[in-house]
Amino acid sequence: MALQQFVCCFTVVIISLCKGCHSEQPACGSRAVKSSNITRDQHATPGSWPWYAEVNSLFGGSLITDQWVLTTASITLFDFSSIEVYLGRHSRSASNPNEVNRTVVNFTCHPEFNSSTRENDICLLKLSAPVNFTDYIQPICLASENSTFDNETSSWVIGFGDDGNDSNTLQELRIKIVENFKCKFIYEDYFRIAVVTENEICAGFEAGGIDPCQFDIGGPLMTKNESVWVQNGLLSYTLCGILGRPSVFTRVSQYHKWISDTVTGTPPGFVPVTNPGSSTSPTTKLTTLPTTSHKM
Repeated sequence: MALQQFVCCFTVVIISLCKGCHSEQPACGSRAVKSSNITRDQHATPGSWPWYAEVNSLFGGSLITDQWVLTTASITLFDFSSIEVYLGRHSRSASNPNEVNRTVVNFTCHPEFNSSTRENDICLLKLSAPVNFTDYIQPICLASENSTFDNETSSWVIGFGDDGNDSNTLQELRIKIVENFKCKFIYEDYFRIAVVTENEICAGFEAGGIDPCQFDIGGPLMTKNESVWVQNGLLSYTLCGILGRPSVFTRVSQYHKWISDTVTGTPPGFVPVTNPGSSTSPTTKLTTLPTTSHKM
């Protein structure tokens, strides 16, 4: 009897200890506690945006699982011999002790990406191997289908940019959502054509406002939803504040199903965000389209 009790207790102890043997995937978007009064771009604190991904030192992106990165479809416009992703990077010129890099084994961009209008500007990169999560490398949550964001909702953009002004250090900037109706009117008045659709979301420069002028194309637009950070857009194009034009981002929530259907392995974390009365709510849903892959 004593031996049985010993074996039973020993088994319980082993089971309890083994629960900590396998590290669980951290909750997405659980970092980046920022001040709300930053109105100009400034250096980010190392590890404050652990999902930021730099793609070929040219584009921005975001880590959404341990093996997938979300970025711009503009990578299809370049004849890259290979694509490399840097995670945990804080500087382009100094050492990055927390950096991890991976090559991309294949990328899947939206099959209806239009390089002229920037419609469906979204792409998924599969890394050559999963990454281990650390304090400096973690995934961000994604806005789920039908999420809405009010006009002037406080959001953030990050990136290195390429304006020649200390762009070697990761920068951060707080900006505000610009309602789609207003953004569409501004762009139509300038271009005389409809260039902002329900699949996009605008943020940044207004009269007296600020703009992610030189931030990396493909970089995330993020909003804090209760206790987690959620990516609601990725930078598609910007006019650098010309005549008060906001920057235009691909609206991530419109691609919920496409992302879910494309990503293999651990699924990304989707979070519903609903701001009652939001004027940026899409009026139509994106038609699900088939996935096409480009092997590297």
